Amino acid sequence: MRNKAMLIGAVRAGKSTLTNALLGRKVEAFKTQTLSYYDWIVDTPGEYTENPMFYKNIMATALEVTHVLYLQDATSEKIIFPPGFSMGIPKLPIGVITKCDLPEADIDRSLGMLNTVMSEGPIVMVSSVTGMGIRHLKELTKLNDLQAMRHYVESTADEHLIFLG
Repeated sequence: MRNKAMLIGAVRAGKSTLTNALLGRKVEAFKTQTLSYYDWIVDTPGEYTENPMFYKNIMATALEVTHVLYLQDATSEKIIFPPGFSMGIPKLPIGVITKCDLPEADIDRSLGMLNTVMSEGPIVMVSSVTGMGIRHLKELTKLNDLQAMRHYVESTADEHLIFLG
């Protein structure tokens, strides 16, 4: 199976913008209303994580992917994932802090939030506008286990890339 990634996060967390950046597309992001499949990426509506009634949709879609990207908006004070959420989805987790280039971004707060969601795995700080972190996400989604992901993070000298656990 070719590796595929599902992006989940709050409404306006940057899922569609990140999808476009990962695919090298120069199209304006729009409000995702349903699951959107693009090459190796599944873009999900923010409502899927904001409303527990839709968790079953996340679980069903996770059957089709190898990696789940948990997006946290660096400009938001709100976390929508319950503690330990990634442990309920048996796929490789990648934490993604979006909008890191904005002046109001609070990286430390976002790291703390993602630390409650994921017990282990890489966290990448990204900007879909500047391209920061995009290459790391592409490389991490090619890897097939947490050990390989840890090795990638530890062998990469980049302050925008860390490994939890």
